[in-house]
Order: sequence, then C-alpha cells, then structure tokens
Amino acid sequence: MEKIVMAENLDSITLRQAVKDTLKNYFTNIGSEKPVDFYSILLEEIERPLLEVLINYTHYNQVRMAQILGISRGTLRKKLKQYGMLD
Repeated sequence: MEKIVMAENLDSITLRQAVKDTLKNYFTNIGSEKPVDFYSILLEEIERPLLEVLINYTHYNQVRMAQILGISRGTLRKKLKQYGMLD
C-alpha cells in the first residue's frame, strides 16, 4: 500500500495537490475494484461540501455564491435543490 505524504505546512498545499493526493489514496485503497460512473460520484463528493462551505462563507447569499462559482443563480438553485440545501 502506498504511503500518503502530507505537506508539512497544510497552508502551503494547493487545492490541486490536495485533490490529487486524495484521488491517489482512493484508487490505492480500492485496489482492483473498478469504480462505475466515477465522474458523477466525484462531482457529488466535491459539490456538496463546496456548497456547504460557500453557504457559511456567504451567509447563504445566493447571488454571491453564484458569482464565486461563476454560474447563474438558477444553476446554483438547481444544485442546492439537488442536495436538499434550499431553505
């Protein structure tokens, strides 16, 4: 099993590197198992916590959330509804 190497200072690790390390760890841990529809699974695993963080960061200001994400407010609302996050 491959060892996971963590950055000594987590503030210095990039988002890209964190995602790459996490994906390497995931595929190492599943071994020979073949994931199905992995892209959809990955999107859901990333979108939900991203939206949760942005809800707190923007105090649920959907206009600001949409601007930060670079998507329309309608698309944001669709995603919030998909994850049961509409108030």
